[in-house]
Amino acid sequence: MAESVWSVLPPIITIVLALATKEVYMSLLIGIFSGALLYTEFNVLNAIMTMFEVMASKVGGNINILVFLVILGILVAAITRSGATRAYGEWAARTIKGRRSSMLLTALLGLVIFIDDYFNCLTVGTVMRPITDKFKVSRAKLAYIIDATAAPICILAPVSSWAAAVGSSLPEGSTIDGFSLFLQTIPFNLYAWLTMAFMLFIVCSQRDLFSMAKYVKKNQEKFIVPDEYRDSEEVQPGGNGRIIDLVLPLLVLIGACVYGMLYTGGIHDGVGIQEAFANCDSSKSLVFGSFIAFVFTAFLYLPRGVISFSSFCETFVQGFKAMTPANLILCFAWTLSGICSDKYLNLGGYVGQLVSANASVLVFLPAIFFIVAIILAFATGTSWGTFGILIPIAIAVIGTGDQNLLVITVAAILSGAVGGDHASPISDTTILASAGAQCSHIDHVSTQIPYVAIVASVSFVGFVVDGFTNNGWLGLATAVVIMAGIMALIYVKVRPVDIEH
Repeated sequence: MAESVWSVLPPIITIVLALATKEVYMSLLIGIFSGALLYTEFNVLNAIMTMFEVMASKVGGNINILVFLVILGILVAAITRSGATRAYGEWAARTIKGRRSSMLLTALLGLVIFIDDYFNCLTVGTVMRPITDKFKVSRAKLAYIIDATAAPICILAPVSSWAAAVGSSLPEGSTIDGFSLFLQTIPFNLYAWLTMAFMLFIVCSQRDLFSMAKYVKKNQEKFIVPDEYRDSEEVQPGGNGRIIDLVLPLLVLIGACVYGMLYTGGIHDGVGIQEAFANCDSSKSLVFGSFIAFVFTAFLYLPRGVISFSSFCETFVQGFKAMTPANLILCFAWTLSGICSDKYLNLGGYVGQLVSANASVLVFLPAIFFIVAIILAFATGTSWGTFGILIPIAIAVIGTGDQNLLVITVAAILSGAVGGDHASPISDTTILASAGAQCSHIDHVSTQIPYVAIVASVSFVGFVVDGFTNNGWLGLATAVVIMAGIMALIYVKVRPVDIEH
């Protein structure tokens, strides 16, 4: 059944089940087992052995990614426990003097924390909510700002958990370097760029649309705290950390990861910086950088008594728990990719035959994959699961012959995954943005969807242009011009709602 129409069945089963059940874990597991059954010609015992054989191989080969995510989770827990985020919030409350300034600082903080979206949502929400409340910024508006910076900035940052996940989503045996491919997609990730631009426009112009305008206006008249959070008491961090205890670990983490990329790329062997980045081992670099940051944070906190030794050790379990969903999705997505590789079902070989016989369909691929990614991410609530499923399929369809089209199509998948994740009420990021802002979850989803729809529509047009021209820069230029026109129209036609006092 290898390299035949049957090889398409596992990813199709996975996608259909994910859309129907909205359960990405079970959908991936069933897709993996169905592929193992096909490969072993429905020998159940051999299928079970094959499934775990592939899983062991894939997880073992990507163990550095899993370790990086766990260490990152520990760092997030330690920084939160130290009280450094609280100290930053207190400083900001004394410094900021206006509503627009408070929203801009929220956006800026969201853009700075690009290491991980979970860390982003929880940190920005915890730090900025007391400040935005002071200036009567709607909780729905705060949640939108958090959500519009968290995933978009993470999917554009080379040093992030998302970059590691994308780079490791390539099928086994691929000759393409995952990190290099990710770097090439950054300029053409239309949804991420346009979402951040549109969010900044909304904040600066103080124009709001549809249900968001209603919420903003209500909060100007009487500030609204959702009932579920009205009587809640926040758990205060136990440490006595200062702002420097937030900034230094992040700077060391970023710097150490960048140095790790240069080091594994051969910078000490005399190669240039660009070549070192292109040839680096991103997974080793990230785990190297995160471990350095972890050790640095321990030496920064413990001798000064910022938190106790026992409290620091408790963050190990907290960090591991926080990253369990991400690690599970990655393990399953890697295994599905392995089952479909040329060693087993050889999906790429079969799809390659189809594409070579129908080459004209290639011009529609970026737009098609963008829409499929949006639908899948919306239904499942996960960006990582979406590109974990679709990137191997895109590589199998396009191959390595047309590098421009491959980069554009993968960028379309990443864009659609983030867009669908934004609109999804069951998305981890959406839920965390609501929790960080302490906003009613339904209010956040209902006010954000119109903004997502505007940006996604413009992005779709850009990817259509990408496909027909096979030039990502033309698609980007088209999308930017259209978005600028929409912003100008909104500025002229819509009256300011969020007015400074």
